This record gives sequence, structure tokens and C-alpha cells, in this order.
Amino acid sequence: MKKLFLLGALITSSIFVPAFSQIKYEQQIPVPNIEVAGFAEMEVVPDEIYFNISLREFFQDEKNQKDKVNITTLEKQLIKAVADAGLPKEALSISGVGGYQNYVDKKKKPATFLEAKQYELKVAGPEKLDGILSKVESRGVQYANVARVDHSKREEFKKQVKIDALKAAKTKAEYLVASLDQKLGKVLEIKELDENLYFPQPVFAKANVRAFAAEAADAVQDSDVQYQKIKISYRMQAAFEIK
Repeated sequence: MKKLFLLGALITSSIFVPAFSQIKYEQQIPVPNIEVAGFAEMEVVPDEIYFNISLREFFQDEKNQKDKVNITTLEKQLIKAVADAGLPKEALSISGVGGYQNYVDKKKKPATFLEAKQYELKVAGPEKLDGILSKVESRGVQYANVARVDHSKREEFKKQVKIDALKAAKTKAEYLVASLDQKLGKVLEIKELDENLYFPQPVFAKANVRAFAAEAADAVQDSDVQYQKIKISYRMQAAFEIK
């Protein structure tokens, strides 16, 4: 009985071993494929411009250090100007607080501390800046410059550029395989290779910020600014089966 059982086991194993071996062999056969990279780029005009604005206290009578215009007054002027320009309250935020000592005559009078505040203002275009700052005491504006630019739909654009880069890779694979009288099969692998986002500083056709000297109380002209475009580019890699 034991001999019959052993013989049956040997016969069974001899039947199934070749089948498993064949499956393993078939899995090891490489699938003919092609691997290519595709590139796509998009340029967009920024619709979010962030300005740095610095306000500082000053004396109307600088020589005698009298009639100080404090930072609270200047800040109220700026906040009102932003609201009058139709911008939301969230467009203006405080980015820093500081100050400096104002020396006039060290022997006769002690140094006076004048407070300063820095703000970040978000606008859709640079043309609003001059109109806003023209409503603030010019001697109280220390400087105003562009901090950065961005676009409200940047993530959507990034997605589209990736898709375009992947389509470019597929197109390349199709015409390369077609040149050998073959056809493209299913996709085997997709890789994201490179991401490049270029956010340029503005190129000024004319000055977009006033020269805030003490005597500069002239009427402010609207800015004439030309901005370089934001560049978004991606390189995608894809592998396809060759039929």
C-alpha cells in the first residue's frame, strides 16, 4: 500500500512540475518595448503680483522734531487706500515691524525713535500700486518694490503641462515604432523626470514705483510695466509595449 502511494505521488509531481516550469519561463520572456521622453512648456502672464511696502514715521518739522506723523496714521491711510481701490482686506498683510533712531543734534536733543512697518500687498496688476500709494503721505513711504509674482491657476497649468508632455512622449513613440512597421501597444511605465518653474522679476518699461523723497509730492502717473511670463515646463518618460 505504501509503495502504491509513493508511486502515485511521483507520477503527480512529474505531471505538475513541467507546467510550473513553463509558466516561469514564459514570465521571463522580455516584452518588446520602447522607452521615450516627452517635453512640454507653457508661458502665462502673472495675475498675482506681491509688493513690499515700508512705512515709517516722520516729523512735519524735521529740523525741530515737531509734529510727528505716527505709524498708526500712515497705516490707516494705507488700509483706506487699499479698500478704496476695491481690494479685499486680506490683500494687505503686515510682514515686519521695526524702527530707527533719528539724530538731529546729539548735543542739544536726544535721539528720537521712529517706528517703521513693512507690508505685503497682493494685486492683480501693477497699475493699482501708484493709485494706492498716492493716498499715503509720501514722506511716510520708505520704499515699495515687487517681491514676487505668481498665477492663481498655477496648479491647473502644471497639470496640463504634464499631460501635454506625456502626450508628446506617446506621439514620439508612435512615429518611431511606425517607421519599423510596428504598432504601439499598452503603456508599461510612466515617470516624471524634470519640473521647471520660472518666476521672473518684472522688466520695467518705466519706473513702477515713485521716488519717495521728502519733496516728491507731485501727482502720480499710472505705471507702464511689462512683465515677463511665468514659464512652466515638464519632461515625462513613458515605456510602451511594441505589438
